[in-house]
Amino acid sequence: MSKKSDLQAAEVAEAIPECPHCQKPMPLCICDSITPIDNKIELLILQHPQEQDRALATARVAALHFKKATVKIGLSWPSLAKALGKPVADPARWAILYLGSAKVSDFETDRDILAIDRKGQAEENQRALLKDIQGIVLLDGTWSQAKALWWRNAWMLKCQRVILGPAKPSLYGKLRREPRKDGLSTIEAAGMLLASLERKPDIEATLNASFERMLAKYREAQNVMPELAPKPKPKRDWRRKKRA
Repeated sequence: MSKKSDLQAAEVAEAIPECPHCQKPMPLCICDSITPIDNKIELLILQHPQEQDRALATARVAALHFKKATVKIGLSWPSLAKALGKPVADPARWAILYLGSAKVSDFETDRDILAIDRKGQAEENQRALLKDIQGIVLLDGTWSQAKALWWRNAWMLKCQRVILGPAKPSLYGKLRREPRKDGLSTIEAAGMLLASLERKPDIEATLNASFERMLAKYREAQNVMPELAPKPKPKRDWRRKKRA
């Protein structure tokens, strides 16, 4: 496709009305099927500014499933309280999902959610550490974007870091490949974590069902409106970078 055609497709995509709630193009909106869950454990999703994929991103859709959920876009916040927009918030009572190089499969455990320390080692007394968690922080973006958010916010080190070992790969499938099989979409991670910590399996089932509906709408819309499909990222000219 020529640059002119790409530009025209982009203009058409931008012209498609979007939902004021999930901010997705209307053909992909599933808001009418979402009933907010009265969650005890609060959810905070921090989205990297460059991870605003209108079609396939799941941060806002995930947040709409909970009465206590916040989505913030940015790179850094002075504290957890500032990110939440609250006067006080104790990060020690919050968990943060950050995989980094850690994998649940590297540990001798049957747990699918594992609390680890700053050295990447499994914490002792897993159940005791996680039973009093008041909230969960999710980093929304690619692996490199999540890493940037992690290193730009020192207060995250005060949170209880957790990693996931899902039994199945992400429902994204070929639509959006993850670099690791334990990589999940934000909505899947939110469902898995809150279902486990609140001991309500139906939370995960509800969010996964919504995600499947969203993906089905995407596949259907893509057939008639190819302009909704994400464009491939331009390849870097490594030779030019090396000469520079």
